[in-house]
This record gives sequence, C-alpha cells and structure tokens, in this order.
Amino acid sequence: RSPIFGGTTQGGSTITQQLVKLTQNWTEERTITRKLKELILAVELERSYSKDEILNGYLNTAPYGGVEYGVEAAARDYFNKSAKELTLAESAMLSAIPKSPTLLSPYSPSFDREAFVGRQHYVLDLMHQQGYITAEERDAAKKVDVLATVKPRKPKYEGIKAPYFVLTAKEQLEEQL
Repeated sequence: RSPIFGGTTQGGSTITQQLVKLTQNWTEERTITRKLKELILAVELERSYSKDEILNGYLNTAPYGGVEYGVEAAARDYFNKSAKELTLAESAMLSAIPKSPTLLSPYSPSFDREAFVGRQHYVLDLMHQQGYITAEERDAAKKVDVLATVKPRKPKYEGIKAPYFVLTAKEQLEEQL
C-alpha cells in the first residue's frame, strides 16, 4: 500500500506516537530503544490527556511544508484565515499535508499535484465513511480546486541574507537562554 494513501511502508504510529516524535529532539536513528521510549511516552500522554487534547497537540505541531508547523499557522499561510474559518475543502487539504509534507505541500519544490489530490480525496472519503460529512458535502468539496485558492508564498524572512544561519543561531540562543 502507498504511504500517501493510508498505508505504511514499515510499522505504524498512532496520533499519540506521532505527537511524541514531533515533540522530542531525537535523531532519525530507528532503534528498539527509541521505539520503546516513544511507546512509553505515548502511554503516559494517553493517561494524562484526553484524545481531543492529544489531537489538538498534534495539529499544533504537525509539519505543513516549509517552515509551517501547526494547523493555525498553515491556515494563515495558505489561505490568510484562521483554522476555524476554513471550508471543508481547505480543511481536507490541510489534513492531507502532514502525511508527507515534501510531496503534498503546494509550497514544496517536490509537490506532487496528483498525489495531493488523491490524498485530499481520501481524507474526504474517510470523513464521509465515518459519518462526519454527507456524500453531497464530500462530492462538493472534491469539485473545489482548493489549490487555486492557495495564496502565493511570501518569503517569511525577506531581507535576511542568510535565513538558515539566523534561524539556527536563534534556535541555539533560545535553548541556551
């Protein structure tokens, strides 16, 4: 199965496990020890927080391509509006991106339009199957060319000669201070 359309190439993670991965500064190294730590932290999160709180935490830390992290920042960057003002088609778009931001973010140099549309439609199909939207709402959202409504990306760090260096230095200063 395709990793873009709901399958995985290896192993799976719950939203809670993904939240743990996003909030820990671990290396990309995949070891049994790290996987066990992730599992323990995920269990502790589920003991301490409700499913809604965990989902909220995930949505506020998930990557949306480029420097966007969190659904609110992504809604403002892509559509110039708050997440609570998004249409169904826009919401499905943002729900699709964290699965693979490199391929599914319209701001990514590696953006794959066909994979994006497939993933967005998959999200809408799941919403319908689970009873969150009607078939009519699903079909109407699929007809919207949501990519045409995405606002052009403005360089967030316009005027900075070496943004990577500046952001790295800022991150190190924040950690030290």
